[in-house]
Amino acid sequence: MNTNDLLTDGKYRLRAPEPEDLDVLFNMENDTSLWMASGNAVPYSRYQIKKYIVQSQHDFYTDRQVRFMIVREADSVVMGSVDLTDIDPYNGRAEIGIALQAEYREQGVASAALKIVCRYSQKVLRLRQLFCHVPSYNSQSIKLFASNGFSESGRLKDWLVHDESYCDVLVMQKIF
Repeated sequence: MNTNDLLTDGKYRLRAPEPEDLDVLFNMENDTSLWMASGNAVPYSRYQIKKYIVQSQHDFYTDRQVRFMIVREADSVVMGSVDLTDIDPYNGRAEIGIALQAEYREQGVASAALKIVCRYSQKVLRLRQLFCHVPSYNSQSIKLFASNGFSESGRLKDWLVHDESYCDVLVMQKIF
């Protein structure tokens, strides 16, 4: 089995972060509209992101996380990233998150990347399942994950602050 074949669908490819991805990652990590989904509430410095790129072992056993850059095959443009975090190799599960640069949203990129990373997670990492936490008001993300085989398995009440009130978070899972 060629692992590289599992990281592409012919239109999009997933690859490890490179030093030249610094600007893309800096912009995405500091996009405040994405902070609620990521659980982040403070900006990252260029230094912190550069240090992450350089020092990450990119080994899911060591780091307990893996980040992939989503790249368009035709011209190698970086469109976003997909992360596997809280990886638990013993129980065969990981949390998944996807972030796209604003200009590439609503074009099917996230769905394509999700399909690729699910296949990779199952075939190479040998995970049993992926899960995510989606704010209940985020109908686009709920639709994205549901259309890719994730189902709601729970609801965390009043989990996140949103517009000066609290909102629920859906726990969604895909079991391979």
